[in-house]
Amino acid sequence: MTTPTGPVLEVRDLSISVAQPDGSRATVVDKVNFRIERGGATGLVGESGSGKTLTSMAIMGLLPRAARVESGEILLEGEDLVKKSSRQMRRIRGKRVAMILQDPMTALDPSFTIHSQLSDPLRQHRGLGGKELAGAVVTAMEQVHLPATKERLRQYPHQLSGGMRQRAVSAIALAGQPRLLIADEPTTALDVTTQARYLQLLGELQDSTGFAVLLVAHDLLVVRHVCQQVMVMYSGQIVEEGPVEQVFADPKHPYTRALIGAIPVLDDIIHLESIDGQAPDVGEELAGCRFAQRCKFSRDICETAVPELSKHDPDRTARCWGTVPGGWIST
Repeated sequence: MTTPTGPVLEVRDLSISVAQPDGSRATVVDKVNFRIERGGATGLVGESGSGKTLTSMAIMGLLPRAARVESGEILLEGEDLVKKSSRQMRRIRGKRVAMILQDPMTALDPSFTIHSQLSDPLRQHRGLGGKELAGAVVTAMEQVHLPATKERLRQYPHQLSGGMRQRAVSAIALAGQPRLLIADEPTTALDVTTQARYLQLLGELQDSTGFAVLLVAHDLLVVRHVCQQVMVMYSGQIVEEGPVEQVFADPKHPYTRALIGAIPVLDDIIHLESIDGQAPDVGEELAGCRFAQRCKFSRDICETAVPELSKHDPDRTARCWGTVPGGWIST
Protein backbone atom coordinates (compact mmCIF):
# COMPACT_ATOMS: atom_id res chain seq x y z
CA MET A 1 0.00 0.00 0.00
CA THR A 2 1.40 3.39 -1.04
CA THR A 3 1.77 5.94 1.76
CA PRO A 4 -0.02 9.22 0.81
CA THR A 5 2.21 12.26 0.39
CA GLY A 6 1.56 15.98 0.61
CA PRO A 7 -0.70 17.82 3.09
CA VAL A 8 -3.67 15.99 4.57
CA LEU A 9 -5.87 19.04 3.86
CA GLU A 10 -5.49 21.96 1.50
CA VAL A 11 -8.15 24.66 1.17
CA ARG A 12 -7.86 26.88 -1.89
CA ASP A 13 -9.78 30.14 -2.41
CA LEU A 14 -12.81 28.90 -0.46
CA SER A 15 -15.78 31.28 -0.55
CA ILE A 16 -19.10 30.57 1.18
CA SER A 17 -22.33 32.56 0.93
CA VAL A 18 -25.57 32.53 2.93
CA ALA A 19 -29.07 33.45 1.81
CA GLN A 20 -30.47 36.80 2.98
CA PRO A 21 -34.12 37.56 3.80
CA ASP A 22 -34.46 39.67 0.62
CA GLY A 23 -33.33 36.76 -1.57
CA SER A 24 -29.78 37.99 -2.12
CA ARG A 25 -26.68 36.14 -0.95
CA ALA A 26 -23.96 37.45 1.34
CA THR A 27 -20.36 36.25 1.32
CA VAL A 28 -19.42 35.07 4.82
CA VAL A 29 -16.16 33.25 4.01
CA ASP A 30 -14.04 35.08 1.45
CA LYS A 31 -11.25 33.32 -0.52
CA VAL A 32 -9.76 31.42 2.41
CA ASN A 33 -6.52 29.49 1.81
CA PHE A 34 -4.65 27.18 4.17
CA ARG A 35 -3.09 23.73 4.44
CA ILE A 36 -2.62 21.25 7.26
CA GLU A 37 0.34 18.89 7.19
CA ARG A 38 0.07 15.23 8.16
CA GLY A 39 0.21 14.87 11.92
CA GLY A 40 0.23 18.64 12.38
CA ALA A 41 -2.08 20.82 14.44
CA THR A 42 -3.41 24.14 13.12
CA GLY A 43 -5.61 26.59 15.00
CA LEU A 44 -8.34 28.74 13.43
CA VAL A 45 -9.07 31.67 15.76
CA GLY A 46 -11.58 34.50 15.68
CA GLU A 47 -14.59 35.97 17.42
CA SER A 48 -18.14 34.67 16.94
CA GLY A 49 -19.43 35.26 13.42
CA SER A 50 -15.99 35.38 11.80
CA GLY A 51 -16.65 32.31 9.63
CA LYS A 52 -14.65 29.69 11.55
CA THR A 53 -17.43 27.16 12.05
CA LEU A 54 -18.80 27.57 8.51
CA THR A 55 -15.32 26.83 7.17
CA SER A 56 -15.11 23.63 9.21
CA MET A 57 -18.67 22.63 8.27
CA ALA A 58 -17.81 23.07 4.59
CA ILE A 59 -14.90 20.66 5.02
CA MET A 60 -17.29 18.11 6.54
CA GLY A 61 -19.92 18.70 3.85
CA LEU A 62 -22.41 19.73 6.53
CA LEU A 63 -23.23 23.33 5.64
CA PRO A 64 -26.74 24.45 6.63
CA ARG A 65 -29.29 24.75 3.82
CA ALA A 66 -28.99 28.53 3.67
CA ALA A 67 -25.23 28.31 3.03
CA ARG A 68 -23.31 27.04 0.00
CA VAL A 69 -19.78 26.94 -1.36
CA GLU A 70 -19.57 29.56 -4.11
CA SER A 71 -16.03 28.79 -5.26
CA GLY A 72 -12.79 27.12 -4.29
CA GLU A 73 -11.46 23.66 -3.50
CA ILE A 74 -11.26 21.57 -0.32
CA LEU A 75 -8.62 18.92 -1.01
CA LEU A 76 -8.51 16.01 1.42
CA GLU A 77 -5.42 14.02 0.48
CA GLY A 78 -5.75 15.48 -3.02
CA GLU A 79 -9.49 14.75 -3.48
CA ASP A 80 -11.80 17.75 -3.84
CA LEU A 81 -14.60 17.36 -1.29
CA VAL A 82 -16.60 20.17 -2.90
CA LYS A 83 -17.27 17.87 -5.87
CA LYS A 84 -18.37 14.91 -3.74
CA SER A 85 -22.02 13.88 -3.57
CA SER A 86 -23.88 13.53 -0.26
CA ARG A 87 -23.56 9.76 -0.54
CA GLN A 88 -19.80 9.95 -1.11
CA MET A 89 -19.38 12.34 1.84
CA ARG A 90 -21.18 9.92 4.14
CA ARG A 91 -18.46 7.38 3.41
CA ILE A 92 -15.71 9.95 4.02
CA ARG A 93 -17.09 11.46 7.24
CA GLY A 94 -15.95 9.53 10.27
CA LYS A 95 -13.48 7.39 8.35
CA ARG A 96 -11.13 9.97 6.81
CA VAL A 97 -12.22 13.19 8.48
CA ALA A 98 -14.13 13.51 11.75
CA MET A 99 -15.41 16.33 13.89
CA ILE A 100 -15.83 17.08 17.59
CA LEU A 101 -18.57 19.65 18.21
CA GLN A 102 -18.40 22.26 20.96
CA ASP A 103 -21.40 21.00 22.94
CA PRO A 104 -21.17 17.25 23.61
CA MET A 105 -24.68 17.17 25.07
CA THR A 106 -26.19 18.13 21.71
CA ALA A 107 -23.70 16.02 19.74
CA LEU A 108 -24.75 12.86 21.62
CA ASP A 109 -28.19 11.29 21.17
CA PRO A 110 -29.95 11.27 24.58
CA SER A 111 -32.03 8.21 23.56
CA PHE A 112 -29.08 5.81 23.18
CA THR A 113 -26.35 4.54 25.48
CA ILE A 114 -22.73 5.47 24.95
CA HIS A 115 -22.08 1.85 23.90
CA SER A 116 -24.66 2.07 21.13
CA GLN A 117 -23.35 5.39 19.80
CA LEU A 118 -19.73 4.22 19.85
CA SER A 119 -20.53 0.87 18.21
CA ASP A 120 -22.06 2.46 15.11
CA PRO A 121 -18.87 4.06 13.65
CA LEU A 122 -16.83 0.95 14.52
CA ARG A 123 -19.26 -1.20 12.54
CA GLN A 124 -19.67 1.24 9.67
CA HIS A 125 -16.10 2.43 9.13
CA ARG A 126 -14.05 -0.52 10.32
CA GLY A 127 -16.44 -3.38 9.62
CA LEU A 128 -16.20 -4.82 13.12
CA GLY A 129 -18.69 -7.21 14.71
CA GLY A 130 -19.14 -9.75 17.47
CA LYS A 131 -16.33 -10.11 20.01
CA GLU A 132 -14.04 -7.95 17.92
CA LEU A 133 -16.53 -5.09 18.10
CA ALA A 134 -17.04 -5.54 21.84
CA GLY A 135 -13.30 -5.38 22.43
CA ALA A 136 -12.85 -2.33 20.19
CA VAL A 137 -15.59 -0.42 22.06
CA VAL A 138 -13.82 -0.95 25.38
CA THR A 139 -10.44 -0.07 23.86
CA ALA A 140 -11.82 3.14 22.37
CA MET A 141 -13.13 4.26 25.75
CA GLU A 142 -9.91 3.34 27.53
CA GLN A 143 -7.99 5.31 24.92
CA VAL A 144 -9.69 8.52 26.07
CA HIS A 145 -9.05 7.62 29.74
CA LEU A 146 -12.66 7.30 30.84
CA PRO A 147 -12.77 5.66 34.30
CA ALA A 148 -15.02 2.66 34.98
CA THR A 149 -15.27 2.03 31.25
CA LYS A 150 -17.81 -0.80 31.28
CA GLU A 151 -20.14 1.14 33.55
CA ARG A 152 -19.92 4.28 31.40
CA LEU A 153 -20.75 2.32 28.26
CA ARG A 154 -24.10 1.30 29.77
CA GLN A 155 -24.98 4.88 30.66
CA TYR A 156 -26.83 7.58 28.72
CA PRO A 157 -25.29 11.02 27.98
CA HIS A 158 -27.17 12.81 30.79
CA GLN A 159 -25.59 10.43 33.32
CA LEU A 160 -22.06 11.60 32.48
CA SER A 161 -20.29 14.78 33.56
CA GLY A 162 -19.33 17.39 30.98
CA GLY A 163 -15.74 16.19 30.84
CA MET A 164 -16.83 12.56 30.46
CA ARG A 165 -19.23 13.48 27.65
CA GLN A 166 -16.46 15.32 25.82
CA ARG A 167 -14.20 12.26 26.11
CA ALA A 168 -17.01 10.02 24.86
CA VAL A 169 -17.56 12.32 21.86
CA SER A 170 -13.82 12.16 21.15
CA ALA A 171 -13.86 8.36 21.27
CA ILE A 172 -16.73 8.30 18.77
CA ALA A 173 -14.98 10.77 16.45
CA LEU A 174 -11.74 8.76 16.51
CA ALA A 175 -13.43 5.34 16.17
CA GLY A 176 -13.06 5.36 12.37
CA GLN A 177 -9.33 6.22 12.64
CA PRO A 178 -9.58 9.47 10.63
CA ARG A 179 -6.58 11.24 9.08
CA LEU A 180 -7.98 14.65 10.07
CA LEU A 181 -9.85 15.64 13.23
CA ILE A 182 -11.72 18.94 13.32
CA ALA A 183 -12.32 20.12 16.89
CA ASP A 184 -14.81 23.01 17.00
CA GLU A 185 -14.51 24.81 20.34
CA PRO A 186 -14.09 21.46 22.14
CA THR A 187 -13.44 23.00 25.57
CA THR A 188 -16.16 25.66 25.65
CA ALA A 189 -18.47 23.69 27.96
CA LEU A 190 -15.67 22.61 30.33
CA ASP A 191 -14.30 24.22 33.48
CA VAL A 192 -10.67 25.32 33.49
CA THR A 193 -9.27 22.22 35.19
CA THR A 194 -11.21 19.80 32.98
CA GLN A 195 -10.24 21.87 29.95
CA ALA A 196 -6.52 21.48 30.71
CA ARG A 197 -6.88 17.72 31.17
CA TYR A 198 -8.81 17.39 27.92
CA LEU A 199 -6.24 19.36 25.92
CA GLN A 200 -3.49 17.18 27.34
CA LEU A 201 -5.48 14.09 26.31
CA LEU A 202 -5.98 15.47 22.79
CA GLY A 203 -2.22 15.93 22.44
CA GLU A 204 -1.55 12.41 23.69
CA LEU A 205 -4.05 10.92 21.25
CA GLN A 206 -2.53 12.83 18.36
CA ASP A 207 0.98 11.67 19.28
CA SER A 208 -0.11 8.03 19.52
CA THR A 209 -2.26 7.84 16.37
CA GLY A 210 -0.80 10.54 14.08
CA PHE A 211 -3.99 12.26 12.95
CA ALA A 212 -3.88 15.94 11.98
CA VAL A 213 -5.93 18.54 13.88
CA LEU A 214 -7.83 21.63 12.85
CA LEU A 215 -8.71 23.33 16.14
CA VAL A 216 -11.42 25.97 15.83
CA ALA A 217 -11.42 28.32 18.82
CA HIS A 218 -11.92 31.85 20.06
CA ASP A 219 -9.33 31.34 22.79
CA LEU A 220 -5.74 31.94 21.69
CA LEU A 221 -4.36 30.24 24.79
CA VAL A 222 -6.11 26.97 23.88
CA VAL A 223 -4.58 27.15 20.41
CA ARG A 224 -1.15 27.89 21.84
CA HIS A 225 -1.40 24.79 24.04
CA VAL A 226 -2.27 22.40 21.18
CA CYS A 227 -1.16 23.81 17.82
CA GLN A 228 2.02 24.56 15.89
CA GLN A 229 0.35 26.88 13.35
CA VAL A 230 -2.38 29.48 13.82
CA MET A 231 -4.69 31.37 11.47
CA VAL A 232 -6.55 34.44 12.71
CA MET A 233 -9.91 35.02 11.04
CA TYR A 234 -11.93 38.24 10.98
CA SER A 235 -15.19 38.90 9.15
CA GLY A 236 -14.76 35.95 6.78
CA GLN A 237 -11.10 36.56 5.92
CA ILE A 238 -7.79 35.20 7.16
CA VAL A 239 -6.00 38.30 8.47
CA GLU A 240 -2.85 36.67 9.86
CA GLU A 241 -1.18 33.26 9.88
CA GLY A 242 2.09 31.74 10.98
CA PRO A 243 3.80 29.55 13.60
CA VAL A 244 2.04 29.90 16.96
CA GLU A 245 5.04 31.08 18.98
CA GLN A 246 6.04 33.64 16.36
CA VAL A 247 2.52 35.07 16.19
CA PHE A 248 2.36 35.34 19.99
CA ALA A 249 5.81 36.92 20.21
CA ASP A 250 5.37 39.32 17.29
CA PRO A 251 1.76 39.75 16.09
CA LYS A 252 1.52 41.71 12.85
CA HIS A 253 -2.17 42.48 12.33
CA PRO A 254 -3.80 45.00 14.72
CA TYR A 255 -6.63 42.54 15.38
CA THR A 256 -4.19 39.83 16.45
CA ARG A 257 -2.31 42.34 18.59
CA ALA A 258 -5.55 43.29 20.33
CA LEU A 259 -6.55 39.66 20.92
CA ILE A 260 -3.18 38.86 22.50
CA GLY A 261 -3.21 42.14 24.41
CA ALA A 262 -6.52 41.16 26.00
CA ILE A 263 -5.01 38.06 27.65
CA PRO A 264 -4.37 38.63 31.37
CA VAL A 265 -0.93 37.73 32.73
CA LEU A 266 -0.60 36.11 36.16
CA ASP A 267 1.55 37.93 38.74
CA ASP A 268 1.76 41.02 36.54
CA ILE A 269 -0.17 44.25 36.34
CA ILE A 270 -0.76 45.16 32.70
CA HIS A 271 -3.20 47.26 30.72
CA LEU A 272 -5.53 44.88 28.89
CA GLU A 273 -6.43 45.75 25.31
CA SER A 274 -10.03 46.29 24.24
CA ILE A 275 -11.53 46.33 20.75
CA ASP A 276 -14.14 49.05 20.33
CA GLY A 277 -17.17 48.61 18.09
CA GLN A 278 -18.30 45.40 16.47
CA ALA A 279 -17.58 43.34 13.36
CA PRO A 280 -19.36 44.29 10.11
CA ASP A 281 -22.84 42.89 9.62
CA VAL A 282 -23.27 39.89 7.32
CA GLY A 283 -23.49 41.15 3.75
CA GLU A 284 -22.20 44.64 4.56
CA GLU A 285 -20.17 45.95 1.63
CA LEU A 286 -16.91 47.65 2.61
CA ALA A 287 -14.52 49.43 0.27
CA GLY A 288 -11.40 48.82 2.35
CA CYS A 289 -10.09 46.75 5.24
CA ARG A 290 -12.86 45.03 7.21
CA PHE A 291 -11.19 45.86 10.50
CA ALA A 292 -10.59 49.54 9.70
CA GLN A 293 -13.60 50.89 11.63
CA ARG A 294 -12.33 49.29 14.86
CA CYS A 295 -8.59 49.75 14.32
CA LYS A 296 -6.71 52.40 16.28
CA PHE A 297 -3.99 52.46 13.58
CA SER A 298 -6.42 53.08 10.68
CA ARG A 299 -5.58 55.64 7.97
CA ASP A 300 -7.35 56.81 4.82
CA ILE A 301 -6.06 53.98 2.61
CA CYS A 302 -7.53 51.44 5.07
CA GLU A 303 -11.03 52.81 4.35
CA THR A 304 -10.71 52.84 0.58
CA ALA A 305 -8.52 49.88 -0.52
CA VAL A 306 -8.65 46.18 0.38
CA PRO A 307 -5.30 44.84 1.68
CA GLU A 308 -4.06 41.45 0.48
CA LEU A 309 -2.32 38.82 2.58
CA SER A 310 1.35 39.82 2.31
CA LYS A 311 4.44 37.91 3.41
CA HIS A 312 6.46 39.22 6.34
CA ASP A 313 8.73 36.21 6.77
CA PRO A 314 8.88 32.89 4.88
CA ASP A 315 6.20 31.49 7.23
CA ARG A 316 4.26 34.65 8.16
CA THR A 317 1.51 36.56 6.36
CA ALA A 318 -0.79 39.41 7.42
CA ARG A 319 -3.57 41.42 5.77
CA CYS A 320 -2.77 45.01 6.79
CA TRP A 321 -1.63 48.16 5.01
CA GLY A 322 0.14 49.36 8.14
CA THR A 323 2.49 46.39 8.44
CA VAL A 324 3.59 45.96 4.81
CA PRO A 325 7.16 47.11 4.05
CA GLY A 326 7.12 50.86 4.54
CA GLY A 327 3.96 50.70 6.64
CA TRP A 328 3.38 52.88 9.69
CA ILE A 329 2.78 50.19 12.34
CA SER A 330 5.99 49.17 14.11
CA THR A 331 6.53 45.84 15.87
